[in-house]
Amino acid sequence: MTARPAPSEQPRPEADGGRGVPAHVGIIMDGNGRWASRHGLPRAIGHERGVEALRRTVKAAPKLGLQYLTVYSFSTENWRRPVAEVSALFALLKTFINRDLDQLIKEGVKVSVFGTRKGLPEEINTLLERAERETRHNTAFNLGIAFNYGGREEITRATRAIAQDVKAGRLDPENIDEAAIAARLDTAAFPDPDLIIRTGEESRLSNFLIWQSAYAELVFMDVLWPEFGEAGLEQALSVFASRERRFGGLKSGAG
Repeated sequence: MTARPAPSEQPRPEADGGRGVPAHVGIIMDGNGRWASRHGLPRAIGHERGVEALRRTVKAAPKLGLQYLTVYSFSTENWRRPVAEVSALFALLKTFINRDLDQLIKEGVKVSVFGTRKGLPEEINTLLERAERETRHNTAFNLGIAFNYGGREEITRATRAIAQDVKAGRLDPENIDEAAIAARLDTAAFPDPDLIIRTGEESRLSNFLIWQSAYAELVFMDVLWPEFGEAGLEQALSVFASRERRFGGLKSGAG
């Protein structure tokens, strides 16, 4: 895994919330299996169509003004699925990176991978490291891939890192605050998401960016992920633009 800078060396970027366009969007890509079932196709075909939807969405995101996009590709809970389906999901990750990495490099996309590498096959870890290494100098757009990721597991690792720093004398317990935790999350180089989109007719976060999404707008869409693309992203951004974000404050004009 590509080494991350120490927390003290890694300033956390701020989201640009004043443009009416979110700087960072997270997407829970759900509905591949249901799409396949409704079309009388194997679930593996649904996942293949899901990769095509991912390709469309990554292409559309910077065109629509986004700076950061994080997609939920494989969760720590997905290990509970049948072995054949887990293997198919791994195969699709390999297909996406092997087919699209050169184009991502050409378009200036920087890939960051969030999640634990523990338990992943060596060839998958090697592929993820390659994607990060070969795009690390790109600056046009930031793509986060949450793979073998779970929000609670991420917070647990951050907490363990803080405990180790306190034990080693590198951190005073009195200095443990939200910023200290955020700096030790996988997403430390990304601003918190302004918007979380979930496709697939479900309405929950499913352990995705649960620390970072404290003040994110949530948009749940009935569309199944293989049907998603630029039009769906535009629709979600339109909903986002119509909302007033108060971050715990009063509504504009309230007395």
